[in-house]
Amino acid sequence: MKKRGFWYRAFDLYYDGFRNMTLGKTLWAIILIKLFIMFAILKVFFFPNFLKTHTEKGGEAEFVSQELTKRVNN
Repeated sequence: MKKRGFWYRAFDLYYDGFRNMTLGKTLWAIILIKLFIMFAILKVFFFPNFLKTHTEKGGEAEFVSQELTKRVNN
């Protein structure tokens, strides 16, 4: 029996596990859909681009620097 590398054996373990999975494929699909909803859709509606609304183009670094120094001094 020939020994193979760690990465090949790890890949083979996961590949074989996912191939023989029945209920798990449905669960992984649900997980991926939930991640898409959390990161793509919720970001658009609940997390606007704060720097874009409070600075002009190219002034982001200066704005962040001023905000940080204000917080440290207070």
